[in-house]
Amino acid sequence: MDAVLQALRVSTPKILGLPNVVGVGKGQKHVCGQCTGKPTVTVLVTKKLPKRELGSSQIVPRSIADADTDVIEVGDVRALARTERLRPVRPGSSVGHYKITAGTFGAMVYDVKTGEPLILSNNHVLANSTNGRDGRAKIGDPILQPGRHDAGRDPKDVIGHLYRFVPITMAVGTSDCRVASAVERLLNTVVRRFRKNYSLRIFKKYGSENLVDAAVAKPVSADIIIPDIIDLGVPKGAAEVTVGERVSKSGRTTGTNSGEVKVVQATIKISMGDTGDAVFSDQVVTSHMAEPGDSGSVVLNQKGQVVGLLSAGSDTVSIFARIQNVLNLLQVRF
Repeated sequence: MDAVLQALRVSTPKILGLPNVVGVGKGQKHVCGQCTGKPTVTVLVTKKLPKRELGSSQIVPRSIADADTDVIEVGDVRALARTERLRPVRPGSSVGHYKITAGTFGAMVYDVKTGEPLILSNNHVLANSTNGRDGRAKIGDPILQPGRHDAGRDPKDVIGHLYRFVPITMAVGTSDCRVASAVERLLNTVVRRFRKNYSLRIFKKYGSENLVDAAVAKPVSADIIIPDIIDLGVPKGAAEVTVGERVSKSGRTTGTNSGEVKVVQATIKISMGDTGDAVFSDQVVTSHMAEPGDSGSVVLNQKGQVVGLLSAGSDTVSIFARIQNVLNLLQVRF
């Protein structure tokens, strides 16, 4: 065992008992802000204090056993609150279109043409489940961090604006056909003669399927977001996924957890809330690893590569779209 690890083994409880100390581990010596490369017992303190303000028993010794020590000021260490206001904003935290409750900032991506950094999440998180014609959202709408459900407010918490989205086509929706509208009016005229509190509506059944629930927002400044996903780090590109593979996500509601891929190339009918149901194809189904509010999280494999964008689930499974479909349709890259 090397000198530093031996020193940590015998002295960690005592060091953690010192006032102002929040941690200790193996590091490298720094002198005047420059790393010397020499291994040390590195002590983490809330704030570096002058020796004159400390008693002799409160000072971190220059060496422990045969190992030198170093002291790093780290401030107050606390669990990251994903629903709090974060600046800069990290993927894995609360975000949302100003009209919705809250979802998850999935990852930082880059526009294929301009190279600009963008905020990736679901259409139903950044664009209010719009099909592009229903008035539910429009390009330029404010995006909040944290989301509205987590006390985010416009304008003080605006971190970006809706930039691009893939429209969501519902399985059944209202019809804009003039003939259907005329028939609807005629039928309602008849119905109200007998039942004044009743009315009829004609809905159109759509045959098209969706590949992704996805959108991107343009941040108000390049430095307001960073690519480091909470607990998972910076993604190492994109990849495909196979049945039986272990995958992980970092989301607003349930934090960081993992699941097992159960089904690929699935076609699934998904409830989109007050807008109705939508059919999605080429989806991946995993064991349960998400709850409401985790929507928009990216899903990573064990190599740190992004394999999907999570958008839905139940009490027993979670569902995500293949990331390549997301990247192609939104014209973005990692």
